[in-house]
Amino acid sequence: MTHPQMRSALLLVTAACSLGQTPFRPPATPLIAHDPYFSIWSMSDTLAGSPTRHWTGTPRTLTSYIRIDGKTYRLMGADPDRTPANLTTAPLPQTDLRVLPTRTIYQFEGAGLRVTLTFLTPALPNDLDILSRPVTYLVWNVASTDGRTHAASLYCDALADLAIDTPDQPLDWSRLKLNGADVLRAGSRQQPILEKSGDNLRIDWGYLYLTAPAADGATNVIASRATAQASFVQTGRLPESDSLERDHPPGFRIPALAWSFDLGQIGATPVARHLLIAYDDVFSIEYMNRRLRPYWRAPRIGVQELLESALRDYPALAQRSAAFDEELMADLTRAGGEEYARLCALAYRQTIAAHKLTRDVDGTPLLFSKENFSNGSIDTVDVTYPSSPFFLLFNPRLLEAQLRPVLDYAASGRWPFPYAPHDLGTYPLANGQTYGGRETSEENQMPVEESGNMLIMVAALAHIENSTAFAERYWPLLAKWAKYLLANGYDPENQLCTDDFAGHLAHNTNLSLKAILAIGAFGKLAEKAGRNEEAGPYLAAAAGFAQRWVGGAADGDHYRLAFDKPGTWSMKYNLVWDALLGLHLFPPDVARKEIEFYKTRQNRYGLPLDNRAEYTKLDWLVWTASLASAPEDFTTLFSPAYRFANESPTRVPLTDWYMTSDARQRGFQARSVVGGIFIRMLTDPALWNKWAKR
Repeated sequence: MTHPQMRSALLLVTAACSLGQTPFRPPATPLIAHDPYFSIWSMSDTLAGSPTRHWTGTPRTLTSYIRIDGKTYRLMGADPDRTPANLTTAPLPQTDLRVLPTRTIYQFEGAGLRVTLTFLTPALPNDLDILSRPVTYLVWNVASTDGRTHAASLYCDALADLAIDTPDQPLDWSRLKLNGADVLRAGSRQQPILEKSGDNLRIDWGYLYLTAPAADGATNVIASRATAQASFVQTGRLPESDSLERDHPPGFRIPALAWSFDLGQIGATPVARHLLIAYDDVFSIEYMNRRLRPYWRAPRIGVQELLESALRDYPALAQRSAAFDEELMADLTRAGGEEYARLCALAYRQTIAAHKLTRDVDGTPLLFSKENFSNGSIDTVDVTYPSSPFFLLFNPRLLEAQLRPVLDYAASGRWPFPYAPHDLGTYPLANGQTYGGRETSEENQMPVEESGNMLIMVAALAHIENSTAFAERYWPLLAKWAKYLLANGYDPENQLCTDDFAGHLAHNTNLSLKAILAIGAFGKLAEKAGRNEEAGPYLAAAAGFAQRWVGGAADGDHYRLAFDKPGTWSMKYNLVWDALLGLHLFPPDVARKEIEFYKTRQNRYGLPLDNRAEYTKLDWLVWTASLASAPEDFTTLFSPAYRFANESPTRVPLTDWYMTSDARQRGFQARSVVGGIFIRMLTDPALWNKWAKR
């Protein structure tokens, strides 16, 4: 390893250790998290406690061993059930786990060595070329702890099922040379690019790549996992030959892409190695019947350039990522406390990995979300809305990249209704709405919900960018939706809102809040654009509606779930935009009264969504807590959510819908909406501007 690479590896460890955190046990830990297909997690307390899995729960396994003085120990993955006794490996004791925004860092110690294994994904939001790279670095840092030297070697493999949806699909594999570095590749034989859509699916097109810098003592092989692992466990070396036959040994169908590093004698001076795992999906999304490339695939940029750049840039990216994590964790802690910072760090890569960043034909970035385990929809407006604080904070251009496809679709003539659409299709096919009544019926549409969401998000962009340029491109459409809300938003009819799992509800006061704030936001947007004749009536209407709401929703010491339902209550999470956008339509006493009431209705794991059930939504809980002006009130409402993440018995990537009584998942997982918990950062204008202006 070169000196810059050594310094980068040491920086990864030093920056993590300097945080001095007490233990946090995530329900699932991100290892490789790039997009809805390239997303691998550990779903147990220890990295060697169970096989690694795709976010859907399907095994997509990575394994790693270390051999110390002739004995092999497991770092990652679990021994298969039928492993022969002479090949069984004991895990090296895991002593620490830290999840940071761009890195997951495990520490192990035993047999005289300390091993730090870091999963580095340089998800730097202000650098779209780097953010979109589908590359994660696995970095091992090994040092002696007992004053003696020890012979050590490392092993890591990735099973090629990362490139198929189901195990019956045939695979092809090969090896390549790249400027002296070996590259191992695997992909499905049929390559059915963008041929299916749905929710519980893994990718079955494109190619998985493993590579590492050329170095003494590094070897690799493509073979059956059993053969590769047995050779390393028994001898510390990989087999001499790749598997040349697809069906040999009998039953062999899915190879492992395996790497080994002979570290020699390890003393007190740390020795580091790193390996790259990458995935090239070739085409990512179909939007209005045209196929879109991943954003990183700029003209004349292919997988060769991707891997060359990733190998070359590792030292710089390691340093940039460590600095990013340190600064962001410090600001998150200032905004909401240490528990808040930890939960945001866990949500960071999950938020990004529920999206795919693509490049339109003219180079414009287009970002598409997937409704993971809710219904598989693509670019759902009421999923973009709760995740929008993440993008408004880190790079408003990325929120534009999510809204643009919806706005273009709604303006195209395909969408026949006077309100905003719900979605663009079913992931990864964004060819038109597939939810509810689709493009032909008003059944199960969300007219007030989606129109309010779009107007608030466009206004939020203008607010932080101090420009109405994006809004003015779509002004007739925005004006149409504002007009619809003016006529239908204050007292919504019996319809769905974003919490559609709770069913239809008429006279929904929280949905009314959204409409009122959206009307006011449109008025302020018009004022900012110099359209004063248009602004006046909307600002006046919003102010009048707000005054009417305060009286109509009042229920003693709180405000009702529905205007016509006394004795009910609900989170009024939409109210948070009143202060964030500087609208100030509602008296401050509304938020204060609600906060005081919420503190009397909490369960062990948080505030329920409303009086009808004990479940809650993580995103809305933090929005609601962010209504609090006093830090101690925010902490009171937020801490049970952190307790949920730390104690939930449901081991899945962070769910946003769970039971407040026992912390069990009610539904959903690995969704982008957890990006909504970053909204607390927006309540501090200095912090919001600091990050967004980058």
